[in-house]
Amino acid sequence: MRSSRTTALAMAGVLSLGLLAACSTDDEPSGEESDGKVTITVAGLQPGAETEAVDALNARVAEFEEANPDIDVEPEEYNWLASTFSAQLAGGTLPNVFEIPLTDAKTLIENGQLADISAEFDSLSFADDFNENLLESGTGSDGKVYAIPAKSIYGVALHYNRNLFEQAGLDPDQPPTTWDEVREYAKTIHDATGVAGYATMALDNAGGWQLAAAANSRGGVIQEQDGDEYVATLDDPAVKDHLQWLHDLRFTDNSILPRTDLGWGEINEAFAGGQLAMYTSGSDVYNALVENNGMTEDWGYGLTAIPSSNGGGALTGGTLAAVTQESTDAQKDAAVKWIDFWYLSKMLDQDQAVADAQLRNENGQAVGTPVLPIFSEEQYATSLEWVKDYVNVPLDNMKGYTDVMFTQPSIGEISASTQDTYALLFPIVQAVLTDQNADIDALLETANTQGQALLDQ
Repeated sequence: MRSSRTTALAMAGVLSLGLLAACSTDDEPSGEESDGKVTITVAGLQPGAETEAVDALNARVAEFEEANPDIDVEPEEYNWLASTFSAQLAGGTLPNVFEIPLTDAKTLIENGQLADISAEFDSLSFADDFNENLLESGTGSDGKVYAIPAKSIYGVALHYNRNLFEQAGLDPDQPPTTWDEVREYAKTIHDATGVAGYATMALDNAGGWQLAAAANSRGGVIQEQDGDEYVATLDDPAVKDHLQWLHDLRFTDNSILPRTDLGWGEINEAFAGGQLAMYTSGSDVYNALVENNGMTEDWGYGLTAIPSSNGGGALTGGTLAAVTQESTDAQKDAAVKWIDFWYLSKMLDQDQAVADAQLRNENGQAVGTPVLPIFSEEQYATSLEWVKDYVNVPLDNMKGYTDVMFTQPSIGEISASTQDTYALLFPIVQAVLTDQNADIDALLETANTQGQALLDQ
């Protein structure tokens, strides 16, 4: 459900920006009101967020505005989609503060599409405390900061339905640890319950993303770097192995959900609706399952590590917060204050951590979902200790992941033509789910040639 206040705020943001743009002068830049207040629009929740999530956001906005009476914050519904982002950027419809995937930051920086927020970032008292590798992802070749690590720093993991495990006679406390076991479990569940034992994203770039994650877990890569040159390796044996694995689940075992219209949001919805037993996605997905799909702590959710072999590991990614180039200096300053308040302070300040956790808990939102630390592992553990009284996620059901989250190898997403490369892979995922005679070798050979052409541009 969508809160009327959120809808009104979004509309007000569009109207106010339009009016300010129409009447602004050199003396009164857009976003700065005559009474000295600064208005910023910020990425809020995804479309269709639960009412409780909207209420929690609105309460935090009110708290921020009370502490910063010279700033008005207008949340807007926001959802990153590679297929629409460029149009939003070109059309000037992005909020002042918006979210981007970690892997796309370098391209956006190189294209001059993000505001330089170095001065504002340096004013943060904890600017020197970030995980250096994460901070580097939002830093340009000029050494300036253009995006700040914000949330959802995840490792791809395996999500599963504990109730379906039990119905099929499987121990939900002993989830599969190899891809062969995932296949065995999937068939057992389907044969016993009639419910698909497994599903995979296959819609648009999400399908390519998850194929890459599976290949990485099997010890493969879809791109290599040689100095300043990039080499496409979409035909890596690990990619072939996983495509054959998906094909066999579909046409040999009949244990996979045979849908090719599952993106990130669609597969979450199908999982929450009991249509499948297992799938892979970021380790932080439980937050979205609660906020967007109404999942509760007693639903029967389970989380475990993605199977890894041959030196493979968990593909990692995350979300950075950025500011539009059109933002004024005053808006940039306000924007970084909001980024600090909304995303970061709860990781570093006990009072903020407790206030945020208490509010989220009271509004039925997830507190304590496992994520990889933006700062240090020690600080992450400390922040969890601060909010332990408000943790409401089924951590005992997530031990298969939390027991190894800091020791399983982490693999970064490819850094060149990331989304375009994923776009070459998802049609092959769709092919192996719909065509029993799909020629995997030929499909990958063609995709690899196209991928190399992208890298050579």
